[in-house]
Amino acid sequence: MSIDPRTPVLVGYGQVNQHDSDPAIEPVDLMERAARAAADPRVLEAVDSVRIVNLLSWRYRNPGLLLAQRIRATNADSRYTSIGGNVPQSLVNQACLDIQAGRLDTVLIAGGETWRTRTRVRAAGGRLDWTKQDESVPVPPGADDEFQMAGDVEIRIKLDRPAYVYPMFEQAVRIDAGESPQAHRRRIGELWARFSAVARANPHAWSRDSLTAEEIWQAGPGNRMVSWPYTKLMNSNNMVDQGAALVLTSVEKAIYLQIPRDRWIFPYAGTDAHDTYLIGERAEFHRSPAIRIAGRRALELAGTGIDDIALVDVYSCFPSAVRVAARELGLPLDDAARPLTVTGGLTFAGGPWNNYVSHSIATMAERLAAAPDQIGLITANGGYLTKHSFGVYGAQPPTGEFRWEDVQSAVDAEPTRVAEGDWSGTGTVETWTTPFTRDGVPEKAFVAVRTPDDTRALAVLTDPSDAATSTREDIAGAKVAVAADGTASLH
Repeated sequence: MSIDPRTPVLVGYGQVNQHDSDPAIEPVDLMERAARAAADPRVLEAVDSVRIVNLLSWRYRNPGLLLAQRIRATNADSRYTSIGGNVPQSLVNQACLDIQAGRLDTVLIAGGETWRTRTRVRAAGGRLDWTKQDESVPVPPGADDEFQMAGDVEIRIKLDRPAYVYPMFEQAVRIDAGESPQAHRRRIGELWARFSAVARANPHAWSRDSLTAEEIWQAGPGNRMVSWPYTKLMNSNNMVDQGAALVLTSVEKAIYLQIPRDRWIFPYAGTDAHDTYLIGERAEFHRSPAIRIAGRRALELAGTGIDDIALVDVYSCFPSAVRVAARELGLPLDDAARPLTVTGGLTFAGGPWNNYVSHSIATMAERLAAAPDQIGLITANGGYLTKHSFGVYGAQPPTGEFRWEDVQSAVDAEPTRVAEGDWSGTGTVETWTTPFTRDGVPEKAFVAVRTPDDTRALAVLTDPSDAATSTREDIAGAKVAVAADGTASLH
């Protein structure tokens, strides 16, 4: 079968880990190593555009330019991105469109984090002597892109981090399923144990120690409770030094560069969309219209269905992200023949901030190259289960062109909920989470409260006895008195 010469193809995929925390190694070093693991120097020198996933370990003025210089891609432009775990898949989608339209021939997508080294050096009182670019270096497109992760309603009670928000979603999933708290904790421990087993078999995983469900869900000296019901081992692990790089070209360029055909992986289709940005305005905390609509549309654009997908990587910063996505996509949680990850997920394979999906795509590509008759699905998530990107991949040539769609208009048509700003009164607990101190003491509880008008107020239980009660008892549906300042108490 003839292939359109402008068909985009993923031809390079490299990953690196640095376990020794060498303070001389900085993020751009890991990106360079990953790029060289992805492709030979001749291919890297042909790169037209270097696109860097937003970095948190170090701030370069123009990291793409720095990496392009290192790999001798002298004619490459550079771009940077906003924050979000969805970014790597979105970059692949855009690169495919650029290549297919003839705007570019070869694109390098890279990201790298040395957060483990940074944290250790600073904890010891040291300083990092990493590359600094002066103001003569141009700022790349995308460097100023931002999005609002929380609004005034969330900020005033300091509901401001994933480690708080995702366990609130988890409780909502449990409540909707009608599970008891104890049975639910065991269930998510079993889910994460299956992810741990996949990481054990993944040579690129940060932690390859296979853990049991009990070791994951039960709190202990090495596995403290972070925010009920999540222990540390149910949180993304950002204490890693990891880099990944992806190289995409057109088919004609891949042939010209003599890249072996057994390395070729075709992106068939992709989609992008986001749920409402403000947490309080979600219609339901256990659902995601953007995942349902964008995920299913990506499969339709690829001419396939969820039952035809042999390999899947569901974005896994926290168990609730997996459980919500699996439900929306029609994926069983416990199918031994089709685990919901190819890497082991962000707890075990590693959670290098915004760049995890570069690793999941690279691992997916390796798996598809080894099983060329299979099809893979990548899901990517940014914010608080907010921004979503999807990609369908396979080793067999596509029957048509790469297809992409922004399905935001369909998502925007879905219902939302009114989030009250300074509401006071008595409502019922919709869901909650209880952050713990490092000494293992419940310190407060964030609650989502349904008002008598079926709107939502976000509040915080400040009384230590209320916080403790929220971990001993199932307070779903309990009466709660909310004050205008956002504090609350159980009736």
